[in-house]
Parts: sequence; structure tokens; C-alpha cells
Amino acid sequence: MRSPTSTKPLMPGPSRVADPAYAAGMADGLLGELSARACPVCGSTDDSDVFAAQRLDSASLDRYAFASRKRPEHMRLRLVRCPQCDLVYASHVPAPEALARAYGEAAFDSAIEARFAARTYREALVGLLRTLPDRDGALDIGTGEGAFLRELLDAGFTAVGGVEPSAEPIAAAEPRIAELIEHDVFRADLRPPGSLSLVTCFQTIEHVPDPTVLVREAAQMLKPGGVLALVCHDRRAPINRLLGLRSPIVDIEHQQLFSPASVSRLLRAAGLVDVGHRAIRNRYPLRYWIRLLPLPRQGGELAERLLERAGLGDRALTVPVGNLLAWGRRPADPERTARAPAV
Repeated sequence: MRSPTSTKPLMPGPSRVADPAYAAGMADGLLGELSARACPVCGSTDDSDVFAAQRLDSASLDRYAFASRKRPEHMRLRLVRCPQCDLVYASHVPAPEALARAYGEAAFDSAIEARFAARTYREALVGLLRTLPDRDGALDIGTGEGAFLRELLDAGFTAVGGVEPSAEPIAAAEPRIAELIEHDVFRADLRPPGSLSLVTCFQTIEHVPDPTVLVREAAQMLKPGGVLALVCHDRRAPINRLLGLRSPIVDIEHQQLFSPASVSRLLRAAGLVDVGHRAIRNRYPLRYWIRLLPLPRQGGELAERLLERAGLGDRALTVPVGNLLAWGRRPADPERTARAPAV
């Protein structure tokens, strides 16, 4: 693996300042220096196939830059295609501590959308839930304000918990759910090995510094027969290929973008078996879909206002937008996980 090297810290650009104090922090190096890395799934150091050049402008960042379900700013780190595993990943990234700080200070205003997403994920998991060894022990990684924890409780799970690095979503959670959420990044010692029937990680695996480590450590928490379920963006989905660099998935938050091939390799490398994936359709209010359209900021805000005046903002619409559910199961023979081949 190539030794880490550094590039310059994020520098201010010409755009308007949405949040002067926050943007000043970005300009002063909130994300620090960007260090080179190999492919976080297979370890390849060939970063010659550039998917997107770096495009950063700290002056246009605000506290929603690292928030969930935000309006896209169309900024990004330098993204390259891995020739070995089909992952697109940022070749130079902030230190994990800098990312944790950025997420810790992120704003939150998407509780309604979170509830829609949680219901979508529960419906998508119905078949997998029937195959679990039991419903005692579940952890939701990147749980936000805990919308999916409510779904798990309603589905009869016990010993339910979540972990979330941002403070504002936890503050917005209802009290009985907030007490189930740990304000932290995911760590290997959050749960004992072999204690969980289900680990979920929805729209979070793109954000973490080392997805291979997260998946391996999450897999160790599973009981034999337990399931790890991810939801991620599929960079090869038709809509994302059509939009190209205007797709909202090409974003400063995303350290990597998966395809069916790369996410399957990620799960198998952790020793998981019965690995599978399928596309899912998302259901959200129209106002959220409008927010994601590749429009200039003022045009998008005008479209949202017109939608609200027409009384259509709350109308829900189910759309295939290129999201992927992927899963793997801890073997009934736990030794198979320990013997998983390196990639």
C-alpha cells in the first residue's frame, strides 16, 4: 500500500458564504490536509483512472454540508475508478478525526424524510428478517434521529440500539428513542462479538473512512446466522449514469461510491456468506425530490416555493433513484469468518 501523502487544505472559493462562521472554519482547515489512500475495498494503488477532478469551495459550505438529505452543492473530492473491484473512491481524504468533527457539527432538518426512508428499509428487509436466528439484538449504524430504531421496536426486536456521530439528530429524537442512541462514530467495542442478530448501515457506508474495517468489525458482532444489511448508492444505476457528475451522489461527503460488484466484494471480504443485493425504490415527499434535482440553487428554491403554493409538497412519490440493498450473513460456523481470505 502506498504511504500517505498530503495535499493542501481546503481553501476558500468565490461563492457566496452561506454560514460565515462555519465557512471560516473550513477555510482555516476544519477538514485539515487530505492524505492519499489506496482503494478501501481491494487495496489497489492504481489511481490513474480519474472519475471526477476535485471541486471544492469552502465559502459555499454551511452546516448542512455534512448533513443527511441536504441540497447538493456539487462539490467533491478527487474521485478515481478502481480497476480491480469497480469501486469509485476519493484518492485523497481528510483524517478520520476531521471527518468526525465535521459530522459532529452538522445540522439536521430531515426528520420527515428519515421516517419515510425507515419505512422503505423495513419493507425491503421483510424477507431477510424472517431468516434471522432471533430478534434479540440489533444495531443501526448512522442512525440519525433513530427512525429505523422505531421500526425495529415495532417489528418486535429487543436490545435495540443505534450509533450516530452528529449531535443535532439525537437532540431531535423522541426521548424513548434518544436513550437508545450512542453519540459516537462506529467502533469495534460498541457491542460484544456474537451478540447481535441484525446490523444495519443505511446510506452511511459511502461516508466512512474505511468501509472494509467497518464491515469486518460489524460482522464480528453478529451471531451465527445474523445478517448485516447495507443500503448504498449504486453508481452504475441508470439514473446515476445519466446524470453523471450532476448526480447528487457525487458529493463532498462521499468517500466512496459502490456498484453491485464492489459492495458484494466488500461483504465477502468480511467472511460473510449468502451475499446478495437488489435495487430498491425510495418514497419521499415531492419537496425532497425537487431538492435533489440538478438545478441552480435559486432555481431549486423557486421550484420548492411553487410546489408548496400548489399544496403538493407533502405528496409522496415512489421513485427508483439508484439505491441498492446489499446483505451478507455470518456463517453458522463462526470459524469460516476467521478463515475469510484477504483481498
